Amino acid sequence: MTDATAVTSRRREATRAKLLDAAAKVFAEVGLDAASVEAICERAGFTRGAFYSNFETKDELFLELAGRVARSRVDGVRERVALLEQEGGALAGSDPLEIVQQVLDVSGDDRLAILLMSEIRIHALRDPKLATAFLAQDAEMRASVAQIITDIGAAGLISFRLPADDVARLMLTVWESESVRATMAGLDYEAVCRVTGEELARVAQLVIEPPQN
Repeated sequence: MTDATAVTSRRREATRAKLLDAAAKVFAEVGLDAASVEAICERAGFTRGAFYSNFETKDELFLELAGRVARSRVDGVRERVALLEQEGGALAGSDPLEIVQQVLDVSGDDRLAILLMSEIRIHALRDPKLATAFLAQDAEMRASVAQIITDIGAAGLISFRLPADDVARLMLTVWESESVRATMAGLDYEAVCRVTGEELARVAQLVIEPPQN
């Protein structure tokens, strides 16, 4: 890669990041349907040409934004797991549910993220092309969580009754359901995280092997 190509690539990445940041702010104010390309471009300080040189449609932009939210969530959990692995000796004999709670303490999302994922799912139900992209992203998310679960097992922190992919599927399904329910109930961010964490802990009780005495 030449220096000029590298500069162009960094500039393009910076433009996409600004458009995504602007889209998140506009979405928070008016929702996905009312978040026009013009409003996003104005907030980001770019022209429509800059938008369409990076994204084919508004749905593509919001799907990527949802992916960024999901990756951030997974990265937060992965970092916490890495810290727990470093503390492996100190955690010997700990209650597995306490370990799960420590991991899940960083897995909650704010209201914006929950609304965004919910609205994109609705759009995907109506648009086959968006549905294909959404399902691919969902599968990637599940694979990432399954890998984290595999890493937890390999580190000897927790043993699971089910394969990692099944545990990931259950955890993500419960997270989505309970976070949406708590948001609908008008709970604030901390309460949403707490309620969702409590439900995930109940699932954990079903899938975690009890410690051997």
